Amino acid sequence: MTSEPEEEIKQTKTERFAQWLMDRAEKKEEKETSLESLMKFNIFLSIATLVTVAGATMADYAMMAYLWI
Repeated sequence: MTSEPEEEIKQTKTERFAQWLMDRAEKKEEKETSLESLMKFNIFLSIATLVTVAGATMADYAMMAYLWI
């Protein structure tokens, strides 16, 4: 009779550990998804900044060329 409750306790501990592992994995996936979206946003901002600076530089050169003519 004493062996049955011990098995139930072990099973409960195992289930709790398995649940903890699954929860931890889900949280890790959420963090990775969040980091991926931040990285994509960072790349977007970097490209937008480069395009803006390049566009402003080209506009300056075009204006200088126009004024010289």
